[in-house]
Formats: sequence, C-alpha cells, structure tokens
Amino acid sequence: QVRLVESGGGLVQAGGSLRLSCAAIGSIFSPNVMGWYRQAPGKQRELVATITNGASINYADSVKGRFTISRDNDNTVALQMNSLKPEDTAVYYCNARDVRITWQYWGQGTQVTVSS
Repeated sequence: QVRLVESGGGLVQAGGSLRLSCAAIGSIFSPNVMGWYRQAPGKQRELVATITNGASINYADSVKGRFTISRDNDNTVALQMNSLKPEDTAVYYCNARDVRITWQYWGQGTQVTVSS
C-alpha cells in the first residue's frame, strides 16, 4: 500500500513564500505523474501543477510564473510557491498516478493560508 506524506503548509502573508513537499512511502510504478491539487472552501478541487518522471511539467494558468514544481526522484515532489496571494488559500493535496489514471493515490492534504 502506498501513502503520500505531505509537509510544509502554513500561514503566510501575501507576497510571501512557502514550500510544500510530498514523499511516497512504498513503491509507485513508473512511468508516473506526481502533482499538486488544491481545494478552497466551497470550491471544487483543482489542478495546481503536475510533473512526470520524464520532467514534463504542466501548471494552472493562475500559478504560472509564481509556483515551481520539481522532483528529486521517482517518489518525491515539491512545490515552491512564491508571491502568494490570498486566493491561493486552500488545502493542497499531493497526487501520484499513472498517465492513464488506472491507479492514483492522494495525500491527506496540507493547509495553506495567505493573509492579506
């Protein structure tokens, strides 16, 4: 059984930075896609960024130029968030899946709060 363990959320003022990290405990198959999604109160979960283990990257338009996703290896993913805005406030979830989404795993979520 695979678990995704997230860390790095917290409270920050607008314009500040946070770094989220996620590690998969247990082996996940390759090729795979790891990424971050977020869910704000009263809204649907939305894509933030994804990265394949071939380093192909996709960002939501709302975070382009401010957030950077990266991987150190097949089992970890990080999200560097700069120039944070109050509208970035949400629970951020780590995700790991294969390309066709025949399997996927979710982390437990980490709260990011940006004050104005």
